[in-house]
Amino acid sequence: MAKIVCVLYDDPVTGYPKTYARDDLPVLERYPDGQTLPTPHGIDFRPGTLLGSVSGELGLRKYLESNGHELVVTSSKDGTGSVLDRELEDAEIVISQPFWPAYMTAERIRRAKKLKMIVTAGIGSDHTDLQAAMDHGVTVAEVTYCNSNSVAEHVAMMTLSLVRNYLPSHQWVLKGGWNIADCVARSYDLEGMHVGTVAAGRIGLRVLRLLNPFDVKLHYLDRYRLPETVERELNLTHHTSLDSLTRVCDVVTLNCPLHPETEHMINAKSLANFKRGAYLINTARGKLCDRDAVAAALESGQLAGYAGDVWFPQPTPADHPWRHMPHHGMTPHISGTSLSAQARYAAGTREILECYFEGRPIREEYLIVQGGRLAGVGAHSYSAGNATSGSEEAARFKG
Repeated sequence: MAKIVCVLYDDPVTGYPKTYARDDLPVLERYPDGQTLPTPHGIDFRPGTLLGSVSGELGLRKYLESNGHELVVTSSKDGTGSVLDRELEDAEIVISQPFWPAYMTAERIRRAKKLKMIVTAGIGSDHTDLQAAMDHGVTVAEVTYCNSNSVAEHVAMMTLSLVRNYLPSHQWVLKGGWNIADCVARSYDLEGMHVGTVAAGRIGLRVLRLLNPFDVKLHYLDRYRLPETVERELNLTHHTSLDSLTRVCDVVTLNCPLHPETEHMINAKSLANFKRGAYLINTARGKLCDRDAVAAALESGQLAGYAGDVWFPQPTPADHPWRHMPHHGMTPHISGTSLSAQARYAAGTREILECYFEGRPIREEYLIVQGGRLAGVGAHSYSAGNATSGSEEAARFKG
């Protein structure tokens, strides 16, 4: 019997839903690049229901308990006496989501003597100290591609919201006003602007495709050059440095993984190279940006707007400056946990567990660390090291 500790975000303040706005989800056959969707032997949930909160349990309890395993589900993950810390000692598997991450630091991995696998129900495993996982022989896996398109849609929404000054305009309606001049004083057309993505993987390339019909000029920075056919199709300009990209772009969107080489890549020095009045969109990871440098750039006008739904740590304390800085469009980390995405990453998590317990290989595209080294997609996207330092600040969210 194995103990599985699953860390999920809290249920809605109004209680776990009894009904939903829609009755079903569109049926997808495969992802745009041909990769198949998760293929577990079965699922014990109805797609379109809330699976990512504590009561949803990722739809795993029936499967795990019927096979003799113990499942502990909690949202208590930070600070002295958290349920996660209490249950870690004899846990074999830890599961969490990027939206409410179980920060698996070197210290936690060291204390978890029976730990064999850490699973991200979603995309992005930077909340795990990957070097410590390698050193202790712990497998790290995630459900690659499960919510890439969900995040890309969020980027497109946030881009238009900032450029068209949507959120402040909506606020005037709520206040009972009709303040057109106040609304349009910061409103522009996206058409004709230069838009650039930092990284053009599955999310970044999808963002470029979604924004292309707006007749924008598209740019990308990536160490892996896209095929020439794709560059011609979207009329893309490739850049080999961040400065080259930001010097010409009106909108910059971050779509790269967090690891030691990308941590705080957006800082006071790099922001000084942006076009004055540029917009920055970040749905990748909060720690890609220097927190205070972003707030200062909005105060000075170097940035016209910043939108994202990723923070560091997560959840973030009430005094985090991104909650209160001007001209922002921040949300909690929701871009990749729509009800549509939850059905895919819950199924993918079950597929990973089935492979683990049945002794079958986990898909290469799901692997981040295995056998003491970066593996699968991890070898392509990450570098060895640790990006969890400072995560203890998440305990201040409820402090």
